[in-house]
Amino acid sequence: MWKFVLCLAVFQVILAQQNKEIPEYIKQCRRDDPELLKCFMGSLEHLKPYLARGIPEIELPSVEPFKMNTLALQLTDGPQGYKITLKNMEVFGASNFQVKSMKLSENGEPFEAKILLPKLKIEAKYTSSGVLLIIPASGGGDFHAVFEGCVADLTGKVSTNEKNGATYLHVDSLSIVINVDKVNMMISNAFNNNRILLEATNLFLRDNGRIVLDAMQSQLQKKLAMEFGKLANQLLKNVPRDWFYV
Repeated sequence: MWKFVLCLAVFQVILAQQNKEIPEYIKQCRRDDPELLKCFMGSLEHLKPYLARGIPEIELPSVEPFKMNTLALQLTDGPQGYKITLKNMEVFGASNFQVKSMKLSENGEPFEAKILLPKLKIEAKYTSSGVLLIIPASGGGDFHAVFEGCVADLTGKVSTNEKNGATYLHVDSLSIVINVDKVNMMISNAFNNNRILLEATNLFLRDNGRIVLDAMQSQLQKKLAMEFGKLANQLLKNVPRDWFYV
């Protein structure tokens, strides 16, 4: 009798797990789908509106804006070289991505993905020091940038772990390389609105936006990879692998 009751209880637990409602932000794929890769790409696209507004039930913050702390840039050389520090950075447009291609991790090989971000807008507070175009340009204000036609190549490795009888994925490492088609940068509310300094700085940023991007790109890519890795793992630790594909 007790064996029967125990078996019935175990069966009910298994059945409850199988019938557990899949969250609306998960679009499931089937293992036997001949276009499984295409389905996974669609699942990522399905996440976009949820990433934009956040998923409170799993404590996943909104990526609009996507927030970062500090970038320090050395833009010109020499003892009076021009330096800029960006703080309280907010990146808009990260949820409006398009998955162009994907390669799954197999046999210990890293996964790969190519993501198109049509437009990224960056707002930040900045401080500067040094000489710019022979003019002392130390000060601070608001920094604005628009990057258009961004293509991000993602590479990373994942592992699995078991918890409460379910298998979960974990992103162990992630790297991002971003190529930007068009760059536009400017500052405002700086130098007590001294017109000469504002115009000189904005002239430099307009003519040398690509140089500024090159100076910030390495740090920006590392910070984006770190923050996106955190977001991915916040999602993955709350969603069993079998919820993604059945």
